[in-house]
Amino acid sequence: MDLRQLRYFVAVARERNFTRAAETLNIAQPPLSRQIQALEDELGVALLIRNSRPVRLTEAGRLFYEQSIQVLGRVEQMRAATRRVGLNQNSVLSIGFVASTLYGGLPSLLRKLRHRAPEIEIQVLEMASVQQIPALKEGRIDIGFGRLHHPDAGVVGIVLREERLVVAIPRGTPLAQSSDPLPVKALTGQELIVYPKEPRPGYADHVLNLLHGHDVRPSEVHEVREIQTALGLVAAESGLCVVPSSSRQMRSDVHYRLLDGERATTPVILYHRVGDSSPYIDLIKELIRDMYAENPPWISAEHNLPTRPAFVDEPSPAPEAQD
Repeated sequence: MDLRQLRYFVAVARERNFTRAAETLNIAQPPLSRQIQALEDELGVALLIRNSRPVRLTEAGRLFYEQSIQVLGRVEQMRAATRRVGLNQNSVLSIGFVASTLYGGLPSLLRKLRHRAPEIEIQVLEMASVQQIPALKEGRIDIGFGRLHHPDAGVVGIVLREERLVVAIPRGTPLAQSSDPLPVKALTGQELIVYPKEPRPGYADHVLNLLHGHDVRPSEVHEVREIQTALGLVAAESGLCVVPSSSRQMRSDVHYRLLDGERATTPVILYHRVGDSSPYIDLIKELIRDMYAENPPWISAEHNLPTRPAFVDEPSPAPEAQD
């Protein structure tokens, strides 16, 4: 498949009509229909229900439409950023992140970074922890924020904090009648929702390994793609989900209990290339030191173990003397 086919499909999905989509794209309808058919043939599934008025999306078509919107949006961002850098000669700093870090300190860090270094173009890319390591080595990102320890000698991994885990529980169920910490053993026989479904290894494996280490066997394990989906299914009483403590702010229609047990935490890890001398890495560490000094709620003992990276306890570099 190519970007043209994605654009054609998105146009048909939006217009719900081949004729109007062709007019929007300024092409004839027959080649539009042929491209959509070729796309369906390549995927091996039907994306559209053509015998209805207006045209409707199949279940596969709805998923493909959502993904196509993201891909095309990402391409447009890439095009615009490349033009800006080429015209203005700005530096680009690409930062990879896992979605759950958005509920801790990442937004504050990005705001501080934009304020301190307005000359750089900051590009943020959501990607799983396991994807960030090759992305760093290949130069696709410069810094990563993830949750997976790795053995790669070419990438530095600095644990910023050990975040406590909590269990998201459907309201009105027996386990939701208390707010006391929940022993890991209490998850025995429960239906469990884990994320992300892929790529692996990832956070889902971290949770499953934790349960295995406590000899806990859920009755069923449902794998979903995103934390938002997982918590939505908890609200729908489809099971329990173990999430980082800071993620509690995502939904207020489920009940949360701290998970009590050995290793019931998940790290937040800063990744960067070994030997990378970019001044922006030192700047990010300085901004993280500033954030710890402010003592925001997301680093409190309620959410984290009382640990912090070594560079946070180091004094900030003294300002250079001015002539």
